[in-house]
Amino acid sequence: MTKHYEIIVGTMLGAAEYVADAIAASLSEKGATTTIHTEPKLEDINQQATWVVCTSTHGAGELPDNIQGFAKALNTADLPGTQVVIIGLGDTSYDTFCYGAKEIETKLVNAGATLLTAPLHIDVLEHPIPEDEAVHWFESNVDVA
Repeated sequence: MTKHYEIIVGTMLGAAEYVADAIAASLSEKGATTTIHTEPKLEDINQQATWVVCTSTHGAGELPDNIQGFAKALNTADLPGTQVVIIGLGDTSYDTFCYGAKEIETKLVNAGATLLTAPLHIDVLEHPIPEDEAVHWFESNVDVA
């Protein structure tokens, strides 16, 4: 049976979307199917699939505009059985490094979702092409089969 992944993107400048596209390409090569949500709405996302959340942090630790509605919907969501992988992008020169990903993680866990692995927090100062780091980490830490 083909495994399906719902890739949920939170981005302001496009870097998290590049990461999502790279993860989708890697999954496709391994025979999995994906749906990428750049304007994610909770009701549009298959809770039986594995979720991959790729989000940056904006401003003083906020989530990007395009994922804020999704994040708010998670406050009242019931997601037992939903498996999640989180990839955060941030800049360690800010004390709010990867707060967006951390906020989403908290909301998902509070809604009953299960993290398949500890989240990846990519420092864009150390990894200026974050999609390369994300794909390497994903392939090493997530069982796609």
